[in-house]
Amino acid sequence: MASTANPFSISLSSKPTAKPSLFNPTNPSELSLRVQTPGLAALRSSFASNCSVKLSLAKSKSSKIMSNSAQLVDQPPSKTGPAAPVVVDVDLGNRSYPIYIGSGLLDQPELLQRHVHGKRVLVVTNTTVAPLYLDKVVDALTKDNPNVTVESVILPDGEKYKDMDTLMKVFDKAIESRLDRRCTFVALGGGVVGDMCGYAAASFLRGVNFIQIPTTVMAQVDSSVGGKTGINHPLGKNLIGAFYQPQCVLIDTDTLNTLPDRELASGLAEVIKYGLIRDAEFFEWQERNMDALIARDPNALAYAIKRSCENKAEVVSLDEKEGGLRATLNLGHTFGHAIETGVGYGKWFHGEAVAAGMVMAVDMSYRLGWIDDSLVKRVHNIVKQAKLPIGPPESVTVETFKAVMAVDKKVADGLLRLILLKGPLGNCVFTGDYDRKALDETLHAFCKS
Repeated sequence: MASTANPFSISLSSKPTAKPSLFNPTNPSELSLRVQTPGLAALRSSFASNCSVKLSLAKSKSSKIMSNSAQLVDQPPSKTGPAAPVVVDVDLGNRSYPIYIGSGLLDQPELLQRHVHGKRVLVVTNTTVAPLYLDKVVDALTKDNPNVTVESVILPDGEKYKDMDTLMKVFDKAIESRLDRRCTFVALGGGVVGDMCGYAAASFLRGVNFIQIPTTVMAQVDSSVGGKTGINHPLGKNLIGAFYQPQCVLIDTDTLNTLPDRELASGLAEVIKYGLIRDAEFFEWQERNMDALIARDPNALAYAIKRSCENKAEVVSLDEKEGGLRATLNLGHTFGHAIETGVGYGKWFHGEAVAAGMVMAVDMSYRLGWIDDSLVKRVHNIVKQAKLPIGPPESVTVETFKAVMAVDKKVADGLLRLILLKGPLGNCVFTGDYDRKALDETLHAFCKS
């Protein structure tokens, strides 16, 4: 039976004012556009589009969005020094911060040092990343900077350790080292490290500064940007946490050289998501360039990271604490989190679960009559091309999905709200107003029991 109540509904549609040709990452003459969005400051980016957002119960707050990602077009690279990074700004008033993107950024100490407050730094990393990059980060923090001392805490690697016991190791080290409120925490690693370090920074002494240095595609295109921090609970993923913004995000794309193939593919799920929900041209670019991404073409990866960060920064600037618009970034996540919880944290990577979840969300959107069959096929094709799963494991049952989804963060007044596609590519809705029969049909179509 269709729901009669609609406590919340949001639709997002992309309405470009100009139709630029798709970016070729090997083309140095990338076009920079400036588009004025009604009620907002101008968005300056490689491609900018007007977005119309409809909220049924509340008006979205206007917020200024700025991106300097075209600066490499405006400024020729230095012939003597390292290349300047691409910069995407997350505009949150007096809490705004830059995302630096480029190759070899860990060899540019000034980028990190300008964001360190005080003389004490705690680097939070894990057993996989520490042998690869910890010394390099310590050098970047201390080079020609003798007043700064750096401590480190090395956590076990994996989603199954994203819990309170492991979080306490960060607090233990901070307290034993007698760090004060002027200290800076640095997250060096993937999404688990970033989420835990950020939550520790939000909580230690009621809040200290922190910096994100993401080393996985997943973290670089999504989790390091926007200030979502936290840990898992046995009953659900990311149920304990805080919104807490970093001082900066430093993305050295060279760190992807050591990333295993399975983790690289996992991160591409979030890249696909941006195209589906709000950036049709980006999705079309991915369809043509997914093989290059899987093959680790540096130009393709750099462009995908930049464009993803631009999308994320714009949404976060408009809706920092997920009052509506930001929830659309969770396409496939409600289904995906149920998969992660159902199989046990760490057995499926987050992006693998999100990929399967997106396929399920697309299936449900089609059953509701909101999208056509051609889009369903395109989603199946690109997910498979990215070497990601198109369905949940057999062990996750319909009842498991329903039990985990019932405690999802997007439940409001007992009603499960979902992000679904509606209309042409690049359009989605965040709503609780849908036929429950479609959800049941989708669950039974993907689950054997």
